[in-house]
Amino acid sequence: MKLGDLAVGEKAKVAGYIKGSKTYRGKLMAMGLTKGTDFVITRVAPMGDPVEINVRGFALTLRKDEAAAVTVERGNQP
Repeated sequence: MKLGDLAVGEKAKVAGYIKGSKTYRGKLMAMGLTKGTDFVITRVAPMGDPVEINVRGFALTLRKDEAAAVTVERGNQP
């Protein structure tokens, strides 16, 4: 499943990145989205772009293309 498929309030864990996402992978990893990192979806814009997540204690806003590059494992509901 991809990060962009989650709804507000859902918890998840970064499982990895899709193949061919080299342009975003390095940037996102530098911002703290490494494999195994837990996060929560805090906001989604009305048209689905951008998505805001809370990761490692800070808010990170991702465009739809960036969110689509991240594969996730759904976590427990809050």
